[in-house]
Amino acid sequence: MRPAKPNAPALLHRILASAAAALCLACQAKDPAPRFAPLQPGVDYAHDELPDVPWSIHLVRVDRSDTNLVLHSAHARGRAVGLATLSEIVRSTDAALGTPVAAVNGDFYQRDRAFAGDPRGIQISDGELLSAPIGGAGFWIDRAGQPHAAPLKPALAVTWPDGSTTPVGLNGERRGNVAELYTPQAGRSTRASGGREWILAPRDPGARPLLPADAKLAFVVREVRDEGDSPIRPGTLVLSAGAPLAARLPRVEPGAVVSISTGTQPGLDGARIAISGGPILVHEGRPQSIESTGGSYETRSMVERHPRTALGWSPRHFFLVEVDGRQPDLSVGMTLEELGAYLARVGCVEALNLDGGGSAMLWAGGEIRNSPCDGRERAIANALLVLRRPRP
Repeated sequence: MRPAKPNAPALLHRILASAAAALCLACQAKDPAPRFAPLQPGVDYAHDELPDVPWSIHLVRVDRSDTNLVLHSAHARGRAVGLATLSEIVRSTDAALGTPVAAVNGDFYQRDRAFAGDPRGIQISDGELLSAPIGGAGFWIDRAGQPHAAPLKPALAVTWPDGSTTPVGLNGERRGNVAELYTPQAGRSTRASGGREWILAPRDPGARPLLPADAKLAFVVREVRDEGDSPIRPGTLVLSAGAPLAARLPRVEPGAVVSISTGTQPGLDGARIAISGGPILVHEGRPQSIESTGGSYETRSMVERHPRTALGWSPRHFFLVEVDGRQPDLSVGMTLEELGAYLARVGCVEALNLDGGGSAMLWAGGEIRNSPCDGRERAIANALLVLRRPRP
């Protein structure tokens, strides 16, 4: 069989994109390092301007050795679903967790319908699992305080009294033949139509958080409903399945015990913070090659210049980085390869892309520092914050 001929426009586009990236990497190598100025102890800010392209880049550098500074994943309005601006998310931070010092926008997300603000991948906030992974890259900090970025596969499932197991989603719109689990952070009700829903209460009512990551927990079936759109009361979960799937599941009566597994592959080892994004831009100090197969905007935009947000780290620092774009007189934005090369140049040994475009935003020292391409802050699903913890 003859190999298929490459698509000529897509091939030309890739060649031109690679040539442009190589040229800009050479330009970057000659540019001086960004000049950081202290925001407060352990936290520095830089506005790096490269007029030849032009690029306008905003960076926050955080001292990892300062134990009073922590990263925190926050969702809009303190829930698992919903939208708010980055400034609103910062202002609504629980003072008991710490004082916000800096922040960037977070994961890609559903932008419309009833579940607008549902993150595309994993989110853990203060130990509570708000959203499950879908196979893409995610960032987390393990029990020992070490950061990681890697693809995360979902393993969220319910085990019924007869020992059978059903995979489930978490806090998203129930679709097709898939079961969905809802926590109180999803809102007042499941907003699902028909099917069957099981109201679950933890067998250990004092458990906190209600749904941690990487755990196996026992729940008592408190009620079984066939109307859909069940209320989600504090301290309870609701498991929802459409009618075709529900007809194949075991018949479970109130009082029965089911178990919920919140594992992932790889496991998250007691993580209290996680957020999704992707792709990985820098690994072991090396910028990663980013290829686009064309077709959808999502893949095509990887090799186009757009506003970008990223998280990176070195042995000494975390870096929050935002690149302005779509403003020819100020900044044209970066391709993902250009962003990876830049992050490696400023010292990142690992880095993860976050949502970009109109969502790209960096807050530091009490204000938005960048120039949003929409001319204003866009409502987003979640954010990554640097907090200064209160002293004991």
